[in-house]
Amino acid sequence: MNTVKHNSKAWDKKVEDGVSYTKAVSKDIIDRSKLGDWCITVTTEKPVPRRWFPESLTGLKVLCLASGGGQQGPVLAAAGADVTVMDISKKQLENDEMVAKANNLSLTAIQGDMCDLSMFSEGEFDLIVHPVANVFVEDISPVWKEASRVLKDRGILISGFTNPLLFIFDDEEDQKGNLVVSNRIPYSTLDSMTEKEKSDYLMSDETIEFGHTLEDQIQGQIDEGFVITGLYEDDFGGRRPIDTYIKSFVATRAVKMKVE
Repeated sequence: MNTVKHNSKAWDKKVEDGVSYTKAVSKDIIDRSKLGDWCITVTTEKPVPRRWFPESLTGLKVLCLASGGGQQGPVLAAAGADVTVMDISKKQLENDEMVAKANNLSLTAIQGDMCDLSMFSEGEFDLIVHPVANVFVEDISPVWKEASRVLKDRGILISGFTNPLLFIFDDEEDQKGNLVVSNRIPYSTLDSMTEKEKSDYLMSDETIEFGHTLEDQIQGQIDEGFVITGLYEDDFGGRRPIDTYIKSFVATRAVKMKVE
């Protein structure tokens, strides 16, 4: 099973279907960003605090990691950053290129796997923006390891990820508004399926997702030389029943600290 290849095709299909979270930002947002009035999200609803960013983005080398869709990358480019967007989905990256072309922005789009940043040099970037995406890889330790390698000393990693509690509930019941505990963490979409069900699912356009422990998400960053300097939680904005009880997403700000 090639998870990256499968999820790449699944995300292309989401773009074709016009799913809301594949929609690129508007010209008005880009125009305001050029004037310094900008914000981005790395979770669902809540904007990343401006204090998490350097005072000026001008000339800053930014990697938007697994961040295609014409959202974070173009906004940061409009704010003055030197932006590279990397994503597994060709069509998500086409959204970034479309926004860049329409608004005369300089932006580099690269199709690739977030676990393999070998095309980038050590210490190449000042800032990495990594919205909720590592839910689509089975092992997230390479994500943190590679992010640390390509960041400069004191570089900043801003990440969004899913609270594993979201994955303990049965998905079909959740869609009906019922919270029924049925899964263990770590979790995979394919865990409880029969071989026939797995085969059918792998022929579908649905993404394969993984629920990672908070230890892997947070301690995993620390293990790669990051110091967590900020954290907040977010939810679905009341659209899911779990919002009544707990927030399903976490965002962290981490600084790479060179080990002597």
